[in-house]
Amino acid sequence: MDKENFRFYIKVRTALNVQAKDIHEELCFACGDETPSLKTIEEWSKCFREGREEAEDEVRSDSLVIETTSENIEQ
Repeated sequence: MDKENFRFYIKVRTALNVQAKDIHEELCFACGDETPSLKTIEEWSKCFREGREEAEDEVRSDSLVIETTSENIEQ
C-alpha cells in the first residue's frame, strides 16, 4: 500500500473516532511491516482531526530550490 492509501485509511478511521493506537493495530494486522509507525499515524490522525482534508503531501516552502543561470555560473 502506498503512502496516500495509508493516509486515506487513517483519515477515514479518524473521522469514525477510532484512536490512532487502534488504527495502527489494524494496519499492522493487514499490512505487516509496511505499516507506518504509531507516531506517524498519531501525527496524521491529529492533522485530520484539526481539519486537514488532503491525504497528499503538501508542497514545502522550506525546500531547497537550486537553479543554474548565466548570472550564477562563474565565467
